Amino acid sequence: MYIAHTRAHTHILFALFNFQSLLAIILMMICTCAYIRLILPNLMDRNKKGFLGVFWKFARIGERKSPYVAACCMLMSISILFWT
Repeated sequence: MYIAHTRAHTHILFALFNFQSLLAIILMMICTCAYIRLILPNLMDRNKKGFLGVFWKFARIGERKSPYVAACCMLMSISILFWT
């Protein structure tokens, strides 16, 4: 159990130091937060400040820049599929 936890923890840390993985995580956060705000707007709107305000900001980026976010998601998926 401890070994599996250590391996998972190592992969998460590796994603933070690898630029392509960091971009993929940021894009997934933007898309996820925008979707959650679409489904449950009150959940995001009441947490505009503090640590949870980061998720509200991700949702705003996803809403306002959705064509650019979609293009970045497509480019990232092509990059992961063919160049990784």
